[in-house]
Amino acid sequence: QVQLVESGGGSVQSRGSLRLSCTASAYNYRDYSLGWFRQGPGQEREGIATIDQYGGTRYADFVEGRFTMCRDNAKNALYLQINSLKPEDTAMYYCAAVRGWSNALVRGNYKYWGQGTQVTVSS
Repeated sequence: QVQLVESGGGSVQSRGSLRLSCTASAYNYRDYSLGWFRQGPGQEREGIATIDQYGGTRYADFVEGRFTMCRDNAKNALYLQINSLKPEDTAMYYCAAVRGWSNALVRGNYKYWGQGTQVTVSS
């Protein structure tokens, strides 16, 4: 069983920045592919970025260079840097994990999920 805990969310003004973190309790954390997702009010959960166990990343088209994802296997941690925040980025942000290789920005590909951290951006 893998437990994921997100942190770092908050209320920020437009054009601000946030760094989200996700820590995992997982044996052989480096064997997992990881993803960041978000779900806005009344919206479907959408994939933001993924990173596989080799460090390969994939980003959704809407990212436009504003989001950067990285992992620290020594700390069982995953990060998401978000710059130039916009009101439409307001959402609950989730990290997810699956054992083995994956680069899919698809919710169904991930077995383990955190509880989320809320990001609210005001104009």
